[in-house]
Amino acid sequence: MSKGKFYMTTAITYTSGKPHIGNTYEAILADSIARFKRQQGYEVFFQTGTDEHGQKVELKAADAHVTPKEFVDNVAGEIREIWDLMHTSYDKFIRTTDDYHEKQVQKIFKKLYDQGDIYKGYYEGLYCTPCEAFFTESQLKDGKCPDCGRDVAPAKEEAYFFKMSKYADRLIEHINNHPEFIQPVSRKNEIMNNFLLPGLQDLCVSRTSFQWGVPVDFDPKHVVYVWLDALTNYITGIGYDCGGTQPEQFQKNWPADLHLIGKDIIRFHTIYWPIFLMALDLPLPKQIFGHPWLLQGEGKMSKSKGNVLYADELADFFGVDAVRYFVLHEMPFENDGVITWELMVERMNSELANTLGNLVNRTISMSNKFFGGAITNTGVCEAVDEDLKAVATSTLAKVETKMESLRVADAITEIFTLFKRCNKYIDETMPWALAKDETKKDRLSTVLYNLVEGIYIGATLLESFMPETSQRILNQIQVQPRTLDTLTTFGLYPSGGNVTDQPEILFARQDIKEVLEKVEKLHPPKTEDAQPEESGLDIEPKPEITLDDFDKLQFQVGEIIACEPVKKSRKLLCSQVRIGSQTRQIVSGIKADYTPEEMVGKKVMVLTNLKPAKLAGVMSEGMILCAEDADGHLALVTPERDMPAGAEIC
Repeated sequence: MSKGKFYMTTAITYTSGKPHIGNTYEAILADSIARFKRQQGYEVFFQTGTDEHGQKVELKAADAHVTPKEFVDNVAGEIREIWDLMHTSYDKFIRTTDDYHEKQVQKIFKKLYDQGDIYKGYYEGLYCTPCEAFFTESQLKDGKCPDCGRDVAPAKEEAYFFKMSKYADRLIEHINNHPEFIQPVSRKNEIMNNFLLPGLQDLCVSRTSFQWGVPVDFDPKHVVYVWLDALTNYITGIGYDCGGTQPEQFQKNWPADLHLIGKDIIRFHTIYWPIFLMALDLPLPKQIFGHPWLLQGEGKMSKSKGNVLYADELADFFGVDAVRYFVLHEMPFENDGVITWELMVERMNSELANTLGNLVNRTISMSNKFFGGAITNTGVCEAVDEDLKAVATSTLAKVETKMESLRVADAITEIFTLFKRCNKYIDETMPWALAKDETKKDRLSTVLYNLVEGIYIGATLLESFMPETSQRILNQIQVQPRTLDTLTTFGLYPSGGNVTDQPEILFARQDIKEVLEKVEKLHPPKTEDAQPEESGLDIEPKPEITLDDFDKLQFQVGEIIACEPVKKSRKLLCSQVRIGSQTRQIVSGIKADYTPEEMVGKKVMVLTNLKPAKLAGVMSEGMILCAEDADGHLALVTPERDMPAGAEIC
């Protein structure tokens, strides 16, 4: 009998590149929750997908010399392949370039405009290109973007705005009246104290500085800005029709029971999204859970830092379920988790190969050795059996309690507590000793039956977290998975059944030295591109100059505070460079080697008294100096030590 619907979503993954294991963790976490809800009898609809519009995608597509649609088609396909590899059982994979979604975004924008929630104005603020977000000075953290920590730059453009303050009091009241709405509690406190209570500013919901987005149909030079486009996937994916009759799927599933997101985008989901829904006169989601980050060593994974691990690479080393186990088990409820190759090997050997794999292998091997694989409950019990049975039959309730509060790591720990209790039971009963005494044969049979039954209960519970491993265990004891409501009864493994005659090694132990050697071959340490001194680069010499000639040139340190591509040019970037109290606009042919976001924040060497000139129709007021290698690759000339913008280079 169905327990009702359960609609859950992940955040949609941004299609700027291949997702690392930190991104993939969210899909695995969501999948474990969805699978467990299905086991409990809920009609689950699990939606995930990709966020495909925005300036960053437009720039990356240009760098790759493909159209934005070609770029996102490729990346979205790669994301979906990784989700499938990790056994993610989603019901819907939405893309924000889906035709239905784009049309609904246009209708939603128009509806909100017509009812006075959206108005046209100008935006002038501090803009973070990677996050595609504007901030005020007070919102910055140490002068940087509060979300990603990168530099921000002044920006001004015509834009449409959403009147956030109109709904702020209503949202505050909802959060206060629904303590379960934002989890964990620390995330709720952050949202209330840092954003809602100080007062909301109106939100920019359109852009004109790039074209890759959903056009505002009544003002085509504008495209809908990322959050109004991206967040609405949660309703368009289940058929929401703005201004129309809602289909059965939407009526059944909305409101969402759970939005599962990373803690870095909690603000957008707990402020912008609920307010958009209020403006659309739709119910709010029941719960938004902001999970912590999975860190590589000491820091957040970042391609720019070179500390990225990928799910497919980890799966090649350890197997899919080992990766699933690790990321689910090692992530605390509220604090960030850590992943390293060394820690993966340690958990592989101790928990998976030893605790679980060895338990199953020993039990099946002893069953074959002593009884030809037959498993029979002869009913010869002793006091030691009762504790094993108590642990086994109480595990379901413990797991359900943990899963109800989304403490997935703790739920897995409860299952492995059962497996550890089974291992202890082997040590207590010593089947090998019982086998030497013919009068203890029936007792030995009961011991092995109890072990198989304990494994049966544990393997059934394991299905949500390690589905492939669960099935492999059940195949070895030759049974189908049980329903959860039967797991509080001990003794349902069919007496007289048989285990396989060929026990399978579930997890092979790994040697950390060998693993690290393979990793080094896969990702060799980066070396400097520069050639050895004895084979340096010779260039064509220019005519000699005098010191007087050199004195005519003025070189200063400049700080790049903003940068963007020059339209209709494949080579040029236009940088705003702060030099002392002035800001110069300088055009440079370095687009092949630097993205605009990489340029922002750099200190560079600038020729400041070069006569201004137009390049590709854009005025340039100086020259940024670069070094060039034999292959034509450029590198910015930067001061060895931090120097103030405007310092003279002499």
